[in-house]
Amino acid sequence: MIQIIEPTTERLQLRQWTGSDRDPFAVMSADPQVMEFFPGTLNKSESDAIAETCENLIAERGWGVWAVELLQTGEFIGFVGLHIPRADLPPSPCVEVLWRLAPSHWGYGYATEAATAALKVAFEQLNLKEVVSFAVPANLRSRRVMARLGMADTGETFEHPDVPESSHLREHCWYIISREMWAHNVV
Repeated sequence: MIQIIEPTTERLQLRQWTGSDRDPFAVMSADPQVMEFFPGTLNKSESDAIAETCENLIAERGWGVWAVELLQTGEFIGFVGLHIPRADLPPSPCVEVLWRLAPSHWGYGYATEAATAALKVAFEQLNLKEVVSFAVPANLRSRRVMARLGMADTGETFEHPDVPESSHLREHCWYIISREMWAHNVV
């Protein structure tokens, strides 16, 4: 049986998805502010499909893109975790760390705190050699999180195949952190 990894931080629980996460996740996925650097907002069925995929991958591997809740209230605030992206991306094969939080929870350091916990799983439990992260170059909020995580900007960009060719969001930059960089940062 697969052991499900569910990291806890000082303020957050990264955990397996539940049915009660679907509605707040759909609200978040339909928010133009949250989805500013994605091709569009998602409807309820699209949002539910993502949540179901995240839930299934965690059940299969024991890790993945976790639902994130505030320990103090149990409130769902978004997702953070580790994902194996499509094989045709330039840094593939790889594992990426990613996050998406509801705007009411921006500015409190939750993305960095949760992504730090995800990186700890990546390097200390999964023994990965490196982890990457992608963003549209204009997504400065996410790029600042990457920098706070100790990730290095590769200086490279690529055209994301999941984004329409005509979109100004197609170009993505990518950051990387190795196990050695991680170990140096946590000391």
